[in-house]
Amino acid sequence: MPPVATNQPRRILLLTGASRGIGHATVKRFSAAGWRVITCSRHGFPENCPWEMGPEDHIQVDLASHDSTVAAIEEIKRRLPDGQLHALVNNAAISPKAEEGARLGSIDTTIETWQHVFAVNFFAPVMLARGLIDQLKAAQGSVVNVTSIAGSRVHPFAGAAYATSKAALAALTREMASDFGRLGIRVNAIAPGEIDTSILSPGTEKIVEQIPMQRLGTPDEVAKIVYVLCTETSSYVNGAEIHINGGQHV
Repeated sequence: MPPVATNQPRRILLLTGASRGIGHATVKRFSAAGWRVITCSRHGFPENCPWEMGPEDHIQVDLASHDSTVAAIEEIKRRLPDGQLHALVNNAAISPKAEEGARLGSIDTTIETWQHVFAVNFFAPVMLARGLIDQLKAAQGSVVNVTSIAGSRVHPFAGAAYATSKAALAALTREMASDFGRLGIRVNAIAPGEIDTSILSPGTEKIVEQIPMQRLGTPDEVAKIVYVLCTETSSYVNGAEIHINGGQHV
């Protein structure tokens, strides 16, 4: 049967950290469902990218900078034709390493690194959600924060600053679910485990041995859950943190 014609406005997703892995899979998943996807990145839109609407729907922003993030929020508002934002996915994150990719623990992480990680991984998500709260409210939209399995246990590769920023983001998700939920905006989180992306660390195969499902997850398996959390399928899900890790946390 042909698709049913509709006068409903096209739904809009704002996604940070879209260039690879989970973010890239999320762009493909939402776009395939007919959503308009606005992406945010430290880098400009690559000229060789085949994404047709990429340049018009890409915003260059340094999420580690308060001023750059504020300016990006104003630019995002200008790009929302009806003043509505249907979903915000806070996926961008950084996880600094020591020399040769070694893990940075709580003793050897500099204060500047702690501040940089928290600026991107924690403060940027709350700034974006608060800055766009009117647009999310107008659409009765959804916020999805991307946390991590490292936020609830010491991970052999993820550093202390990354792990604690993700734990803080999980707590923030609960606080936002309480506050934003009263405005009709649902706020949830996903906590991925070992996902098959380009940023996997050497030695990941030893972790896979401990996963009940005995394999890595795929970026699309994560993107599918993000999509569900932004649609009516999850209309009464608020304040949840969904573990996507093949049972690694049990």
